[in-house]
Amino acid sequence: MTFEKTYIVQKDNQLIIKLPERFKSRRKVKVIVEDVDENREEKINALKQASEDPQFLSDIFEISADFEHADFE
Repeated sequence: MTFEKTYIVQKDNQLIIKLPERFKSRRKVKVIVEDVDENREEKINALKQASEDPQFLSDIFEISADFEHADFE
């Protein structure tokens, strides 16, 4: 079972992580602390927004349709 969330480091340099309910029966978990590239996070958020954008989805569908038969050639 995996849970991933980005946190803001507080001034006291501590984190309190509230785990989802599905971890309630677990006695042991692994915590990995990774420095987050803020530009990467902005890009990920932009991609999430694009995945709901009607024009973007229309473009993706059109490109997909253009190459639909390319695999058979």
